Amino acid sequence: MDIAYWVIAGLLACFYLYAGVVKLIRSPDLLRPMMAWVDRVPLPAVRALGGIEVLGAAGLLLPPATGVAPWLALAAAIGFMLLQIGAIAVHLTGDDRRIGLNAGLIATTAVTVWLAAGRL
Repeated sequence: MDIAYWVIAGLLACFYLYAGVVKLIRSPDLLRPMMAWVDRVPLPAVRALGGIEVLGAAGLLLPPATGVAPWLALAAAIGFMLLQIGAIAVHLTGDDRRIGLNAGLIATTAVTVWLAAGRL
């Protein structure tokens, strides 16, 4: 189960690190082609989401790697599940009905939650 956790958590961390950094550094004009919801959310909220994603990516990897507060990996995974549930709600309230990626991330994160809980 250790290998499975590191593979899945590593892939999720890469995804969320990229997505978070993009939200932190790109202008709304550059974000718009990838994220149709950017116009409906204030820019400070987009930046905050990016920061949360970067911190969550670190939370998936650093605590288990260092052995310091390994429960934080479980908390980060649960936080990402909640983030994606909110993302689905944002997509469905707007004109953007593409939620396949969000559903896939929820499923992958659910596996990560299960694996992280097994490591405690």
